[in-house]
Amino acid sequence: MIKSEFKINACLQGSLKIMKIFKDLHDGICLMSISGRIDSNYSDDLERALNKAVNEYSKIIMDLKDTEYISSSGVRVLLAGKKMLREKNGEMILVSLQPVVRDVFEIAGLARLFLIKKTREDALSEMMRRP
Repeated sequence: MIKSEFKINACLQGSLKIMKIFKDLHDGICLMSISGRIDSNYSDDLERALNKAVNEYSKIIMDLKDTEYISSSGVRVLLAGKKMLREKNGEMILVSLQPVVRDVFEIAGLARLFLIKKTREDALSEMMRRP
C-alpha cells in the first residue's frame, strides 16, 4: 500500500485550523481520508487533490470518518468528482460518515446520489466487485 499526505493549513480567526487529506492505494483503488472541516476555506484544495486522483484512478473511496463538518462547497467538490468519474466509467464511494456529515447529504437530498458504506472494508469489497 502506498501512502501520501497533503496538509492544508489556514489561519481562521487567529487560530490554526488544519484539514488533512491522506491518500492510500489498495489494488488500484484510491482511498482518500479527510480529517477536519471541509468548507469554503478548504474546498479549492480538496478539489485539486480530488481532480488529481480522478485523473489517475477510476475507483475512489472517500473516507470521511474524521471529517467534522462539510459545507455546500465541499459537497459541490464531491459531486463534481463523482461526475468526472462517471464520465470515465469510474466510481466513488463515501464511507464512515459522521452523523453531522450524513445529515448534510440527507437534508440536501444528495445521499441517494452517492453509494455510502459504513466501513472501509465494505467499500473496498464493493469496489473490488466492480469491473
